[in-house]
Parts: sequence; structure tokens; C-alpha cells
Amino acid sequence: MQNNRKLKILVGTMTNTAEYIAQAIEMDCADLVGTIEVRMMDSLDISAFEDDALYIICTSTYGAGDVPDNAKALYESLGQSPRFLGAVRYGVIALGDSAYPQTFCNGGQRFDERLTDLGAVRIGDVFRHDASAGTEPEVEGVAWCRNWLPRALATQ
Repeated sequence: MQNNRKLKILVGTMTNTAEYIAQAIEMDCADLVGTIEVRMMDSLDISAFEDDALYIICTSTYGAGDVPDNAKALYESLGQSPRFLGAVRYGVIALGDSAYPQTFCNGGQRFDERLTDLGAVRIGDVFRHDASAGTEPEVEGVAWCRNWLPRALATQ
């Protein structure tokens, strides 16, 4: 059953895994929502959350638990130009490697904390994909989204 809503997937990545997950969701979940738009976080800022849409933050973790380079401007703008985002409903796909337990999935966690601080409402739990688990991130990301999206649409 398709809904007329828009889903925007904002992608933060260093190795393209998050982009591959977003593209798989765009292809495999199109029957659930009116429009799916995948946007790389490059050069985005807090104004990316102005559209009437559901959002998925799909991001890897880089270095010592940081957001990827292409996500830094967006992440920093949430702190430097804060404004109330109470109308924003979102989910998070956080990528990490449990071989680094201190920083596992911190990129997604950092976005989640900052969005929550600005009043945005996360729907469901943060999905954490473990690179050490030996599972396919695209398959797991699509399965998560097919479960998450109907619940997210019901909250609108």
C-alpha cells in the first residue's frame, strides 16, 4: 500500500557502503511511499530538514568515532545554526565495526543525539550494522526500512 509521503535518505559515507544501502532502499521500498530521494550529505546544512518528509540518516562512522568527511558540514550546522526541528520525523541507519567497541556506530549516534536535542523525533530504534558480522548491509538495511517505514508513515 503506497503512501504519498516523501522519504529523504541523507547519506554520510567514506567508502560508499551507506550510499549502497540508501540506493537499495530506494529500489526495494518504492512500493511503500510516494517518493524516495537519496541525497549525499556533501554541502548540506540544517536547511536539509525543511521539507515535509520523513528522513533517514544513513551514515558510517569514521576515524575515532566521527561522522564521515562528507557529513561534517551538515552535522556541524546542527550545532552552529540550531533551530527547533519538532516537525522532523526520522530514523537512523548507523554503520560501524564492533572490532572498535568504544566508537561502534558513533557516526549515526552523534546525528541522533544532535537531532533529538533540536526537538526532532526519532521513530523506532537506531539500526546498527556491524561490519564484522559478515552480513550484507544492503539486505539488512532494506529489511529494517521495510519494517520501519510503515510505522513511520503511521506517525504522520
